[in-house]
Amino acid sequence: MDALELIQTRHSTRKFLPKPVEQEKLEQIIEAGRFAPSGGNNQTTHFMVIRDKAVLDELARIAREEFAKMELTEDTYASLATAIKLSKKGTYVFHYNAPVLVLAANKIGYGNNMADCSCAVENMMLMANALDLGSCWINQVNWLNANPAMVAYLKTLGLKDDEAVYVSMALGYPDSPDGLPLRRIVPRKGNPVTYIG
Repeated sequence: MDALELIQTRHSTRKFLPKPVEQEKLEQIIEAGRFAPSGGNNQTTHFMVIRDKAVLDELARIAREEFAKMELTEDTYASLATAIKLSKKGTYVFHYNAPVLVLAANKIGYGNNMADCSCAVENMMLMANALDLGSCWINQVNWLNANPAMVAYLKTLGLKDDEAVYVSMALGYPDSPDGLPLRRIVPRKGNPVTYIG
């Protein structure tokens, strides 16, 4: 695929096969993230690559318990509302049981923390598409980046005291009829463009 087609055909995958991602492919995806732009070329994004099913299950359990404690209001962001509702039912697995979850952390208080992590994860999602893997942007750990239970567990996994997780990505082989990511090009209905000059 050329670069534009690679971008246009990237879609979120929310149903994964339990098949592990090969180390070679995983390294290429992480390297794509490491080469993303960063503010002032600071390169402070910390990539935590989780493949251990017990750890993935524990992250899902903590998220489910913490979201279940939250109350819904009419102003609750739609995706967060879904997380809260499903967590209260006890069925929520925020990472869609993907075999890999990549957490992108950065320095607390650094002005470009979210931007740097976002650029890195987008690079990784594009590389995943190029390698016939599915991926999905995950906000839920970011929504809990000040939650004591989640932060304490993340620190046991290597999160530093001066870091928080700003973006995450589920990764794996799509559970689809052909085993490939959905790759149709969907016309844009939003994102207006204004040319000046």
